[in-house]
Amino acid sequence: MDKQKPHPDKNTAGQKKLPRAVVVLGLVSFFNDFASDIVAPLIPILLASVLAAGPVALGLIEGIADALASLLKLWSGRHSDIMGGRRKKLTLAGYMLSNTARPLLGLAVSWPVVLLLRSIDRVGKGIRGAPRDALVADATPSHMRGYAYGFHRALDNGGALAGSLTAAAILAWSGLDLTEVILWSAVPGLVAVLLIGVGIKEENKSNITKAENALPEAPPPLRWSLLALPTRRYLLVLTLFTFARASETFILLLGYQLGVGVVELLLIWSAISLAKAVTSTAGGQLADRYGRGGMMLIGWAAFAVSFLLLGLVTSSGGLWLVSIFYGLFTGMSEGAERALISDYASPTERGTAFGWYHLAVGLAAIPAGVLFGFLWQFHSASLAFFFAGGLAALAALLLRLWAWPAKDTMAS
Repeated sequence: MDKQKPHPDKNTAGQKKLPRAVVVLGLVSFFNDFASDIVAPLIPILLASVLAAGPVALGLIEGIADALASLLKLWSGRHSDIMGGRRKKLTLAGYMLSNTARPLLGLAVSWPVVLLLRSIDRVGKGIRGAPRDALVADATPSHMRGYAYGFHRALDNGGALAGSLTAAAILAWSGLDLTEVILWSAVPGLVAVLLIGVGIKEENKSNITKAENALPEAPPPLRWSLLALPTRRYLLVLTLFTFARASETFILLLGYQLGVGVVELLLIWSAISLAKAVTSTAGGQLADRYGRGGMMLIGWAAFAVSFLLLGLVTSSGGLWLVSIFYGLFTGMSEGAERALISDYASPTERGTAFGWYHLAVGLAAIPAGVLFGFLWQFHSASLAFFFAGGLAALAALLLRLWAWPAKDTMAS
């Protein structure tokens, strides 16, 4: 039992520099999110202004798309484990699929077409998500994983910032319309695909030690009951929190209904991404040092406060303030959330563990998005945000009282 920590920790305990693979994967995420966030903040505007669709359609599109991604992540993560930890091919295939489908959203003529293309985009995310997260864990010593995932999320959010600012600049100064801007997202998407194709080198053998590799050829059954009890509790609470974590595109829809202009909405989206990018890396490092559960609790409590405040917002100034507050505290907890999964998983099951993590989130995605949109459309935006904020507060309480990480897991 004591064998799982010794070799990596002895050889890398003093390591402070992130591995090359983590840096390359971070750059891949930067350019992929650059492409994605040229498009994502324009979807609610496209639906409302061009395709005449409301909050329920937006909730359905985002919910189904996220659920498809999460369901596929269990399969892809598990498959990358069965392949002996060889994860690059699945990761590359996922990025290629997303960056082929996403620009075509600019040609959509109805909201069901948006649903189809957005779903294909997220299928790509589903194929790549768990193998990529496992690649980060494979390459990183356990004492640095909060830092690694925080760094990865910082570049994610940096790409989102670049994408939304680029979209805002093009709309403000170029004279191009929404559909043409969306088509241009193919350029940074191509850079992301080329980076992972050229920049990630996988060894012929996985980075698992020979002793760890001497396992039965047949993998264990894929059963929820085989997960450790702390892992199951954590995933259940995370699923509840996902019911509250409505798509951030609803923040833009709120601004649109308050009369905020398209360019300003893109700048608000950029501000959220910048705020996350500013705190993601530091939040991951703090999680490594002081405990990952504590950083998650702070992030979840701040999410609850943010959504309760969004229910009270009546002006663009208020929307700016709450959005930045939301982004700063959300960024702090992003690295810890994924680092906990890598803590719970053995090296031979990391892909599967991340698959279960994304599946748990995905199971709540469709009802969460549709319920939020339903409350908004048939009652009010305030009720939808109040409901989500209250649910997030409950999830934070359950995390602390029922699913708190063990001390040895909180700070490896």
